[in-house]
Amino acid sequence: MATCLLFSYLLPYVSPESFPIFAILSLLAPILIVINLVFVLYWLINIKKQFLLSTLILLLGWFIIPNIYKFSEKEISNKEDLKVMSYNVRMFNYWNWIDDKKIPENINNFIKNESPDILLFQEYYNQKGLNFNYKYKYLKPSKLNTNVGLVIYSKFPIINKGSFDFKNTSNNIIFADILKKKDTIRIYNIHLQSLGLNTDKENFGQENSEKLVARLKEGFKKQAEQTSLFLEHEKKWKGKKIVAGDFNNTSYSWVYNQISEDKKDAFIEAGKGFGKSFNYWFPMRIDFILTDENAEINQFTSFTEKNSDHFPIQAKINW
Repeated sequence: MATCLLFSYLLPYVSPESFPIFAILSLLAPILIVINLVFVLYWLINIKKQFLLSTLILLLGWFIIPNIYKFSEKEISNKEDLKVMSYNVRMFNYWNWIDDKKIPENINNFIKNESPDILLFQEYYNQKGLNFNYKYKYLKPSKLNTNVGLVIYSKFPIINKGSFDFKNTSNNIIFADILKKKDTIRIYNIHLQSLGLNTDKENFGQENSEKLVARLKEGFKKQAEQTSLFLEHEKKWKGKKIVAGDFNNTSYSWVYNQISEDKKDAFIEAGKGFGKSFNYWFPMRIDFILTDENAEINQFTSFTEKNSDHFPIQAKINW
């Protein structure tokens, strides 16, 4: 277990296109950290020197991988803050995954109560009766299902917009340039390749482990391809920016390492706790809000509303 954790530290530097099976460890890294903590306690209780092995590897990880847990938070109030929320709403429970007919109404009320300046939805389902009361909106349906897609809502004018239009997938990346007073801020809404894991079923809904590994390998390879396309597009923009959404991977992955380079992670800057964003028994953080290095993150919140398989996240950002 200590060796597996040590290898997981290399994940951010190894592209899944080269070794896709190695990337599977990125999903297990938080669990490996907990397992090694248990080993440290076990060997200490038994007064055995073996505790040094996991201890040294955990200490090494403290300095080279993102925090799994934040003990303190930052919370500053500034009237000039830009309040940004990202939320994978899972089609507003269209297929009744959750036994609650009021999910769309619950999400609508939650959004109205929080009232973010910028609202990013992934797995948005275009249906009647939902009105989030934003003056500006950019909705991009999926090519595979025109009722589902990505959307950017804004209280500020959208002066430019675009879509990556990934082929042979319902996942995508869109962007919008908003005008806040004299500032133009680029907003990326990212939904990287889904891994198709059913967390409610044994073996994640796969018939056998071989099929599960094959699905994960293919998903990670597509994520790497999509990330490369994003980075090529992003480097052309030199202004203020926010990159947010559902990465379908953890902060221990190559995908996260590439996208977060030269950026601030709102959770790391201002969050508290695990920053859990996926409704699973283990605290998984796969949704992110990142900014350019010149930004100040004054607050970060990971909510606990169970209206989707994801939890909404929100940050207050200032330049």
